[in-house]
Amino acid sequence: MLLAMDEVQAVAKYIRMSPHKVRRVLDQIRGRSYREALMILEFMPYRACDPITKVLRSAVANAEHNNGMDRGDLMISQAYADMGSSLKRFRPRAQGRAYQIRKPTCHITIVVRPMQQES
Repeated sequence: MLLAMDEVQAVAKYIRMSPHKVRRVLDQIRGRSYREALMILEFMPYRACDPITKVLRSAVANAEHNNGMDRGDLMISQAYADMGSSLKRFRPRAQGRAYQIRKPTCHITIVVRPMQQES
């Protein structure tokens, strides 16, 4: 993935959560301003909101400290969750058998950029 010159990203890897459940939350904040996204994440009832909030704050901090951008002027241009490696575990079953359990992980990526000023 190529970033534009004015885009900044943050990535959290190996989050112990299904990417499908994380995408449900990311779809709600994609394209919104930073402050609006924080409010939405604060009041959503999903467990995925905590790691997403951390990644969002990290992306904004990267933009602020590394590129000198204003946090009030930032919006989320891209937000996606990719599948990470799965933890493989076994559940004992009857008659000496074992069934495999997959515990999925995901990589959360959030890209922020300044809002376009209309002139």
